[in-house]
Amino acid sequence: MKATVELQKNVHFRATAGSGAVIDMDGPAEYGGEGKGARPMETLLIGMGGCASFDVVHILRKRRLEVHSCVAELEAERAETDPKVFTKIHLHFKVSGDGLSDKAVGKAVELSAEKYCSASIMLGKTAEITHSFEIVTP
Repeated sequence: MKATVELQKNVHFRATAGSGAVIDMDGPAEYGGEGKGARPMETLLIGMGGCASFDVVHILRKRRLEVHSCVAELEAERAETDPKVFTKIHLHFKVSGDGLSDKAVGKAVELSAEKYCSASIMLGKTAEITHSFEIVTP
């Protein structure tokens, strides 16, 4: 896996993933940020949400369940002093689809958290990570 991160202006950076995807990142205003992208730590949190969401949807579809939507809502707390690592992260899934049960969705969330989501498992080295879910009707 490869990526490049290139300074654009002030503390605005453009990242290009090996896949060709582009992400803009910017620092806080007190350091010259102009709101031209997500903060780097936000991208870590977003990455964890994307990784876990992919797992949950993939696991449910492997069980031949129809998933119409999956929304991951994340809340995180960070340490007060440098390095300001994540100390707590809560990930809440809102999933809709045909034939979904609490048991099936709960198992998919558990498998993602404990076995498959590399981002969650890595961030879990410094943060207490909790999960919850609900099955919603569109």
